[in-house]
Amino acid sequence: MNTSLKAHFLIDDVIWTLHEITRRRPASLFDDPYMAMLKTAYEQYGIKTQLNLFYRTNRENYTCDFSLSEMTDAYKNEFCSAADWLKFGVHADSEFPDYPHPNVSYDEMKQLFDTIRREVVRFAGEDSFTYGMCPHWNAMSKDGVRALYDCGVRVMDVSAGAAIDYDPGFLSDEHEARLLQNRTPDARMYNRGGPLTAINCSVCSYNHFSPEQLERTIFTHDCIPDEETGMLFKKFHLPLFTLNALSLAEIEDVCTAHVGKDYLGVCIHEQYFYSHYFNFQPDYAKKIFKMGEIFSRAGYEFVFPDSFFAKGRTD
Repeated sequence: MNTSLKAHFLIDDVIWTLHEITRRRPASLFDDPYMAMLKTAYEQYGIKTQLNLFYRTNRENYTCDFSLSEMTDAYKNEFCSAADWLKFGVHADSEFPDYPHPNVSYDEMKQLFDTIRREVVRFAGEDSFTYGMCPHWNAMSKDGVRALYDCGVRVMDVSAGAAIDYDPGFLSDEHEARLLQNRTPDARMYNRGGPLTAINCSVCSYNHFSPEQLERTIFTHDCIPDEETGMLFKKFHLPLFTLNALSLAEIEDVCTAHVGKDYLGVCIHEQYFYSHYFNFQPDYAKKIFKMGEIFSRAGYEFVFPDSFFAKGRTD
């Protein structure tokens, strides 16, 4: 077995599942269909999962208002027992607006991080929280990065691509407004690339890789340390490895084509699992299992970015 082969698996936009668990109160945490799927993925393929959390739902795309403060703590013991393969990280306050952090202040980011962490510790225990940070839409201000470092984060995701200064007309009105609101010097635009062509022109901020930095680090164990904040920057996954953007056949082709590279990061988004979502994908679980089957057969070990890259949370 090649011990250098590592992979990680992140699920972004997580909040609906926690509401379903709180609402339905299954006898066991793993009687919930979503949690049962993740347990199967771990038991069959060794997939360790990081769930990146919203603090609250948005009424625009969900059935009701719900926040982490309402999440039941009835399954804390089960979460604690599963903490070696199932952890929670911070993502954003909510799904909308897009790009919540390109100009975020230090205090705003610290308050959000501390709030989500406190709720996770309450309902799932300290060991179920991970400090590897994957921001919603990636873009994070310099003050936001500083706040995250002071909260204990040592490695975080980045955007990557050819960056350009603000140029009107290339973003949607909503995304343009997010770039310009309280704009900091680091808030810019970049060309994302990948299969999601509708958002190829995106917003970036302080935590951004040039194409050269991405090329140097993407399939390796390397991060780039930021001298000004102390943070380790790492592109957690390419758009190519966003499972909900690919068909099952495409996932098999993409995963197989990259087997043998030292480090592979994979992502999917929670909402595509649920039948009431407008873009529901009935083969959601099959996509995860297919990725896990290919990687486990090739000898990959699944890790959490925090524990693998940062090796702890203190200097």
